[in-house]
Amino acid sequence: MDTLFNWHKNHHEKQLFGRYIHSDSIADLLENLPSKFEIKQLGFSVEKRPIYSVTIGTGKTKILLWSQMHGNESTTTKAVFDLFKIFQGDELLPEIQKILSSCTLCFVPILNPDGASAFTRINANKVDLNRDAQLRSQPESTLLWDLYQEFKPDYCFNLHGQRTIFGFEKTATSSVLSFLAPSADESRGVTLSRKRSMDVIAHIYKELQPYLPEQIGRYDDGFNLNCTGDTFQANGTPTLLFEAGHYPEDYDREETRRYVFMALVAGLHGICNEVTLKEEVYWSIPEHQKCFCDILFTNTASGDIKIQYLEKLTNGKIVFIPQFSENKMTSSRFGHRVIDVYGQEIKNILTENVIGKVDISQINLDNGITITL
Repeated sequence: MDTLFNWHKNHHEKQLFGRYIHSDSIADLLENLPSKFEIKQLGFSVEKRPIYSVTIGTGKTKILLWSQMHGNESTTTKAVFDLFKIFQGDELLPEIQKILSSCTLCFVPILNPDGASAFTRINANKVDLNRDAQLRSQPESTLLWDLYQEFKPDYCFNLHGQRTIFGFEKTATSSVLSFLAPSADESRGVTLSRKRSMDVIAHIYKELQPYLPEQIGRYDDGFNLNCTGDTFQANGTPTLLFEAGHYPEDYDREETRRYVFMALVAGLHGICNEVTLKEEVYWSIPEHQKCFCDILFTNTASGDIKIQYLEKLTNGKIVFIPQFSENKMTSSRFGHRVIDVYGQEIKNILTENVIGKVDISQINLDNGITITL
């Protein structure tokens, strides 16, 4: 892992940076991939943007990986292209050689290009593709299902990003990465495919825990057959949910991408080595909670005040707009940034036009001091 960590610091795909990653961002990278990568246009999105697959490897174990099913969750896409970069090396690391000789990997780098362009979770028809696995009402959902049926993967990696609100109440740390072996039915029992998913996640956890102590979590395993991972797990295909979260002060998710990259390598290498671990290792991964906000004002005359950033696409860039957070949104106990105002009043905090509805770039305290957010 140390070698991968250091490789990534110097050799990650520098053409991709920040949160706004879309089809135009990756077009040149796809076009310039060497011949050992097989690039195929699978079809089109609602707004007729092309959707591609990238296949590499010569091994018998087939793994299907897709990113940006939610268009505004781009961190894992950056990590996928970091993988492509390391796959191109002249002298491959032993674990990379093992992956490419043991596995055939099929990637869909951006499944929802319309959502990626608009920086929205949903597609152009305002449908959440990760709730469309049964109906398959959208061209993107049908495309992924057809690829799944044709490729017949032995494993699936469902690559996502999560909000800054997730963390751990016990340790007051942020959830930088979280994973889930989805349930296969309402009972949430441990089927054979789910156990295999758990084995790989437990292996990733053990490998990355030294780098992210108390910052790796387990996602809630409520069953919903409309979700893609649950559907594939129910079909008997071991499926892993990856969630890229918030590393302290890393709103561009550039630190997080490194750990996603390392997790991908660890997971793929674990599959190659047919890792098996006790089920208890998986369940020992702490389940995270919605316990963070972006800015927490403490010791105000009105109690703790929470601010959450609204992420908005403006002139081709993602702008983080601070807004007062309604209490019902999250039971935030911690803030990624904490400001103690020592008993002063934050003005106009309770006005109807302020709570959760307008951009707040400055906060005025009752002593006349203005805090710029």
